[in-house]
Amino acid sequence: MSNPLHSVAIVGAYNTRQARDLGRTTREVLNEAALGAIADAGLVVGDVDAIVSTSGHQVLFDLGLGSIRSVPSGPDIDGVLTAAGLLATGQARVVLLVTAKAGRGFDRASVAPWVRPDHEFVASYGLITPAEFALMARRHMIDHGTTATQMATVAAAIRNNGHSNPEAIYHGRGPFTVDDILASPMVADPFHLLECATTSQGGCAVVMTTADRAVDGKGVPAWLLGGGSDRCGPSYQTSPSWDRVGFHGDDQPAGLVGRRAARQAFGQAGLRPDDVDVCEFYDPFSFEIIRQFEAFGFCEVGEGGGFVSDGRIELDGQFPITTDGGLMSFSHAGSFPQQLQRVIRAVEQVRGSCQANQVPDARVAMCSNGGSGALYTQVLLVSSERV
Repeated sequence: MSNPLHSVAIVGAYNTRQARDLGRTTREVLNEAALGAIADAGLVVGDVDAIVSTSGHQVLFDLGLGSIRSVPSGPDIDGVLTAAGLLATGQARVVLLVTAKAGRGFDRASVAPWVRPDHEFVASYGLITPAEFALMARRHMIDHGTTATQMATVAAAIRNNGHSNPEAIYHGRGPFTVDDILASPMVADPFHLLECATTSQGGCAVVMTTADRAVDGKGVPAWLLGGGSDRCGPSYQTSPSWDRVGFHGDDQPAGLVGRRAARQAFGQAGLRPDDVDVCEFYDPFSFEIIRQFEAFGFCEVGEGGGFVSDGRIELDGQFPITTDGGLMSFSHAGSFPQQLQRVIRAVEQVRGSCQANQVPDARVAMCSNGGSGALYTQVLLVSSERV
């Protein structure tokens, strides 16, 4: 029996302009993103009969959609899987996922406001998000000899992708060398400033539909092959521990969160890591890319530092990473836009529609959300070809 995920596709994808300060309201950017994705799908507003978004109630009102299904869930990879369930079970025919963050009152100082927890048991100890992710990176460095240079190699590759992408907020700011990364100020040892996500504003949206509509429609489909999600604790409320395990055994400690989800996704797709053409991985900090390659099965645990050090992750390498510049260089606009943007970039790659840094003949793309410091990871595989 075919997996229900294989009966749906992403047919529309759209990013608004991303900037440090758009000078617009979140509501304005939301509506632009929604209309842009619907148009990219070759549909009209009235075709949408479900929305997955924390802002869905506002969007459906503004677009005049009337009484439709609205799921108040984050439009991240989990949101994509939720939308796929609505479509596969006949609860919807066309689903819009949309998200944005903007506004002149938006706090852009220092690290992003949504990763500065005010929880009484972490804030007083300075356990902001960079420090939480740094704990995981330092443990890996101690156990496996991962080096600052290897992590800086990741950051340089991603930031150079943003440097060459006209749509990225860091466009034209490079090129960056490993030495440039290591010379930037220390934020949370071992992370330097240029190894951390930036802050910005922007919006994005995708449209999903059933296989029959995808084949007959005007939009170019990106087919869902497999997906999954792992979580092992509350994000940004407790110090992350690499060794934390649960009743499912010690094959997946918290430091390898996402391993079970990746195995599930590859199993649904009937593929292996070597079948992936481009890796649109979530990049809140440089080490997370190394960790994800290990957790997702591209290399053995402890080998990730060497794995990223031989050109393999460059645009012309075996596994090009985060080709739009990611959170470090493309955009980091609120808690959900940058997560959905990993999906959008994967869709653009398999469609062959990237305006910059298109990977030739990209057929299968893997994207991810989350990370070990946040105690969750989500993964999704998309393809230009239907299973």
